[in-house]
Parts: sequence; C-alpha cells; structure tokens
Amino acid sequence: MSNEKKIMKVKGLQIINGVANFPISWLNKHGYCEYSIYLEHHKGIIVSPTKEMTIGSKIHEKLEDDFNEDSIETTFSEMMELSKSEDLLSREIWVISTKYGIHGLIDEIWMTPDEFIIIDDKPGHIAYTSTINQVLAYCLAFKEIIGNDKRKIRAALRTRGTDEIFWNIDFDDKAEKNIIKLLNRMQRLFKGETPYIPTNNPRKCAKCRFNNYCEYKK
Repeated sequence: MSNEKKIMKVKGLQIINGVANFPISWLNKHGYCEYSIYLEHHKGIIVSPTKEMTIGSKIHEKLEDDFNEDSIETTFSEMMELSKSEDLLSREIWVISTKYGIHGLIDEIWMTPDEFIIIDDKPGHIAYTSTINQVLAYCLAFKEIIGNDKRKIRAALRTRGTDEIFWNIDFDDKAEKNIIKLLNRMQRLFKGETPYIPTNNPRKCAKCRFNNYCEYKK
C-alpha cells in the first residue's frame, strides 16, 4: 500500500493492476534528463512548451488529417487479419502494456504478411538513445497486444513530414531485454526506490525548460 501511495503522487501516472503505467513519450524526457521527470511530474512544475514542441504538434496533426482523408475505417482485428495476405498502413494506433506499465500512440505501422514496422516520427535525422528507447517501447507494447502472432517486428525512426526512415532495427531478444531493463528502472524511480539522476551535459541544461527550477543546472 505504501508503494502505491508514492506512485500516485506522480502526476500523469495511472495505477493498473498495481503497476505504475506511464506515457511512452516520457522515455524521450528520460533520455534528455531523467531529473526533468522529477521536476515536472513529482514536483508538478508547469512550464510552457518549446517552439520545437509546438511546431512538431502542428506537423503531426496535419499528417493525421492528410491520412484520414484517404483512409478506410476498420477495426484493429480486421487489419491484423487482412495484413496476413496484403500490405496495410495505419496511423495513431493506441497500445498499452499493463505488464511493463506503458501506453501511447504509435505514429504509423506498416503491416505486411511477413512483418510489422513500427514507425515513430521525429524532427531531424539523428537516432538519439532517447528516441530509440521510445520506439522500442512501442514495439514491446505492440508485441504484447498481438499475442501469438509470430511475424517479425521492426522498429524505425523517420524524419517528421517526410518518407525518410533514417534508423531501423529488428526488435529482437537483445532489443527487448534492453528496453525492459529501462522500464524496470522507471518503475523503481516512481516507487522512490532509486533517485533521479540529472544530466551532466551543460548544453542540455542551457536548453532545458526547467532550467530556472533545477538545483543541478550547470
């Protein structure tokens, strides 16, 4: 019970089956600076979004609007079945893992008779550890949802607003173990079992939205 009380103080968390369930997008924050999660979600500090965040949201909305103009409405189970015989594309697929405590919207999935390609759109064309972890978490949650389907899963990063995939790997046992290790750390953070570690990169500190509130700023 005491652990649940600690978890419930973290803004933005849900408790599902006794496990803290958090948005997969937090892994991007974690990769930038783990301590920023503490400032925003434990201490509840509210700051304005950056210019890049605002632009990214607008581009994302336009991509979704463009896709919806030509898309055909169907259910997830119907897509899964149809993709066994033909290639399909879908956007904004909701995934959740109650086992590992994550949820979020996958930007795009390519479904083929042989594989699933999980695509996360990002600005630029550099595969940062933070963005890699985010798309791997989407893959993990998707794998849990599809159950016994044995088709290969691939993780991919694409430059937002383009067709350029600049990074991709098989979501194999090694990738799965790595992301599970990180998710287990997140759970320990939420329970107060381990401290949040601030970045030691002064350039990140200079650009951080929480710079004025952080006692560790460089």
